[in-house]
Amino acid sequence: MSSEQAQAGGSKPAENKLWGGRFTGGLDPLMEAYNESLSYDRQFYAQDVDGSIAWARANKVVGILTEKEFKEIERGFATVRKEWETNTFQIKPGVDEDIHTANERRLGEIIGQTVAGKLHTGRSRNDQVATDLRLWVREKLLEIEEKLTALLQTIVSRAEAEIEFLMPGYTHLQRAQPVRWSHWLLSYGFFFAADFKRLRNVIQDLNICPLGTGALSGNVFGVDRELIGRELGFDGLCWNSMNAVSDRDFLLETMSWGSRFMGHVSRIAMDLCIYSSQESGFVKLADAYSTGSSLMPQKKNPDALELLRGKSGQMHGLLSGFTSTLNSLPSCYNKDMQEGTPTIISTTHLLSTSIQILTGVISTLTINPANMLKALEPSMLATELADYLVKKGVPFRETHHISGRVVALAEKRGKGMDELAVEELQGVDARFGDDVKDCFDQEAAVERRTAKGGTARESVKEQIEVLKRLLETKVMPAWSVEE
Repeated sequence: MSSEQAQAGGSKPAENKLWGGRFTGGLDPLMEAYNESLSYDRQFYAQDVDGSIAWARANKVVGILTEKEFKEIERGFATVRKEWETNTFQIKPGVDEDIHTANERRLGEIIGQTVAGKLHTGRSRNDQVATDLRLWVREKLLEIEEKLTALLQTIVSRAEAEIEFLMPGYTHLQRAQPVRWSHWLLSYGFFFAADFKRLRNVIQDLNICPLGTGALSGNVFGVDRELIGRELGFDGLCWNSMNAVSDRDFLLETMSWGSRFMGHVSRIAMDLCIYSSQESGFVKLADAYSTGSSLMPQKKNPDALELLRGKSGQMHGLLSGFTSTLNSLPSCYNKDMQEGTPTIISTTHLLSTSIQILTGVISTLTINPANMLKALEPSMLATELADYLVKKGVPFRETHHISGRVVALAEKRGKGMDELAVEELQGVDARFGDDVKDCFDQEAAVERRTAKGGTARESVKEQIEVLKRLLETKVMPAWSVEE
């Protein structure tokens, strides 16, 4: 299609488009659809209204608006907000390009163009959208923080209630040493605790105000940006106007946080997939988080866990995609940045729903302590033999070798290590005494791990208290719960 055909096929720019005065030709209808963002940035209607009222108040202070005009703008925006909340806002296709255009157009219909037309004085959509985004992302991340808190509380509650049960701990997917089921749960609790701390940092870093920086060079009317920022709940200002309108690092930081968090989610999901398999049978997922097979009626599939694993890949993709979008952009605002809006909407939705699903899975699954206990093999206590000889003064490197020979002997004779007679053990090393049989008690082996962070009952209890303290104070104890 030629440019003349495109111009002829499109409508002339509507008078109330925020940029229409410069143009005499119309947009290609495809370009109109390609350019619009209201289909998704309509979610920012409340933030856009709040920012506009704060902007109007600042303009009143410097004399751009009278008190009466400001009150009219407040009244008009109260109606606009109500219409969005009740789903009665009438969108005008081809006119309402984005949430900013839609809200200002409707404001003019309610209070008249003479007053509404003053609202945008000294403001650009560049600083307006940057403000809306920061306000909206802040709200969503605070909601995610609440949901993450609920997940941590669920983990802590189960760990506290089920501390007595033992299970195999794995490295390289091989049975390694006995641990408490609660210790395994808390291992992910501390991953999510670190995520909790990082999330609070992300929220703090993004909570600075760009409004009042204009398109790129600042405001000529001397508006009080501090007044605006405080009204909107920001903790400080974006200090450079060119940076303020072009900074989308807070979106990348949110996505980066989400990518790391979902990586942790994928790991616990994978563990639970294995533990819920018939081969392990350590846990059983509730029907609410499982599905069946269309062909095999006996199947109970851990779809919630598999979807959590899959969503982690989607989260990594969102981060990678928007990182590429921002790469090599020239300074200040560019329309490429608009792609950050649907991406961050998808990000926050994915994170919010994933946290809720994982919380549901963990809170409703049932454990099978008998199967966990049955999976504890005597060979998992080989390290206990090595530690036994260490206590007799034998260097660990030597005891490790001796213990390996005991494992090999048990395999050769087709019996468990705990079934070897003391005389057989002494045949490997004469320093084994009659008390060596105490090494083959799984509970005792667990209880010997008493150092902070270990799997002994008291150590696990301390870990539970650390997470409780984090949830109460938002601060992780560094050295002791008593801090």
